[in-house]
Amino acid sequence: MSRVSRRSVLAGAAALAAPLAAPRIAAAQGSRTLKFIPHADLTVVDPSWTTAYITRNHAMMCFDTLFGTDAANAVSPQMLEGHVIEDDGKTWKLTLRDGLKFHDGAPVLARDAAASIRRWAARDNYGKTIASLTDEMTAPDDKTIRIRLKRAFPLLSAALGKGGSSVCAIMPERLAAGDATKPITEVIGSGPFRFVAAERNTGAKVVYARNEAYVPRASGTPSFTAGPKIVNFDRVEWHIIPDQGTASAALQAGEVDWWELPTADLWPLIKANPKLSLTVHDKTGYMGFMRLNHLTAPFNNPAIRRALFGAVSQDDFMQAVVGTDPAMRRDGVGFFCPTSPMANEAGMAALTGPRDMAKVKAAILAAGYKGEKVAVLVPSDVPTLKAIAEVGADMLTRCGFNVDAQYMDWGSMVQRLSRVDAADQGGWNVYHSYWSGLDQWDPAVNASLRALGRNGGPGWPDSPKIEGLRDAWLAAASLDEQKRIARDLQLQAFEDVPYLPLGQNFAPMAYKKELTGVLDGYALFWNVKRG
Repeated sequence: MSRVSRRSVLAGAAALAAPLAAPRIAAAQGSRTLKFIPHADLTVVDPSWTTAYITRNHAMMCFDTLFGTDAANAVSPQMLEGHVIEDDGKTWKLTLRDGLKFHDGAPVLARDAAASIRRWAARDNYGKTIASLTDEMTAPDDKTIRIRLKRAFPLLSAALGKGGSSVCAIMPERLAAGDATKPITEVIGSGPFRFVAAERNTGAKVVYARNEAYVPRASGTPSFTAGPKIVNFDRVEWHIIPDQGTASAALQAGEVDWWELPTADLWPLIKANPKLSLTVHDKTGYMGFMRLNHLTAPFNNPAIRRALFGAVSQDDFMQAVVGTDPAMRRDGVGFFCPTSPMANEAGMAALTGPRDMAKVKAAILAAGYKGEKVAVLVPSDVPTLKAIAEVGADMLTRCGFNVDAQYMDWGSMVQRLSRVDAADQGGWNVYHSYWSGLDQWDPAVNASLRALGRNGGPGWPDSPKIEGLRDAWLAAASLDEQKRIARDLQLQAFEDVPYLPLGQNFAPMAYKKELTGVLDGYALFWNVKRG
């Protein structure tokens, strides 16, 4: 294990001492207010404009989706009364259920839904696939959305109801029809909570109120984003507390009810409190990855990218985040979530074979590395991301690279990632992050597997073979055919290296035991009640 990976994500003594300096949060009046510490501040309120998980969580508070997805990944109507598929699978007719209203009191109409789908499809990877397959989308009446496709596409409902980023949130046509390259700032949905804009305090607090006009589904079982969304709180407050020790103190003192993402250092303290629960609700975990910039040296060289597989110790990366408990981490992880039907062993010897750093260094030099500086971006204000970035920088140094670890806050790093310049001109070479396993479930949702060159996302991998295999997977007629194509796609990913998989870890949420009904998945605020 590397020197860096042995370090705690946070200094344990500092984390445990921090409760002495915890600010006071006013106690809730009665039991109708839920106080929650999210993993980050809410900076973007437009659900289609960013894949940030904090915005996705916000979206599921305020907006609803046409279909929902349960914890077993089964899709069912959510805002819809039902749907029919005609013309050999090429025409879908979706019927809205009765009683749907936006937060401004206007009824939800089919043309609102159609405009919302178009906005989402202009930016989301799965949505772009839908857009490319759509001949026509119309609203022939106030209740019916009609979608005519170029060919049958059975995955349409899964796309419209996916729970991962970015969700297809339904909003009024007047908002959805705006420029999709500019984020909306007015939050009007039809979901179970209303965004209280007047009480938003950037960096400190976000407030939601129960949508009294919301009509849950009349039948079904609440499960992830599917089934009836029953709200049991009049108000939900998100308290932004970046310091982990301070957040822990607030939970221990009973000033908040629920903490989304406590770091591993503090798990023993939480477990020792008989009034608190520490539970993993997202069974798909978090999949770490190292993203390389394919546009600039040295990682525009595929041989150098491939050589790095021999240096990766997924266990080092994951231990840096969650410690030594084997139940909280997994190595031997490829390009798909291990619990997905698409997970496979094709090409995995590159990650699971013996680690030989001398061999890796020799391969990198033989491939033509000339000592170029490698700028590794390290977000200093997000402990879990800082941890894997430091392990990654250490690994690259031991590989013989001239590493320049550049520390900055997460927001600055996100802005930096869009730059295509060389590293010495304000660009970058390497960054590390996570996707939920939900967002690496299959080729349709795994955005990091997209290989569209400059038309894609930061890192800009360019592989017509990867894109062709993704298209073939989307057109596959059976699960067996999908699995075969997923194997081929993983083999091609080991060849082209759009990113390096770093393993999987699990992130428990901490909350008062008096809270019941917390659903599996990410933080969702319906079905939860006190007592």
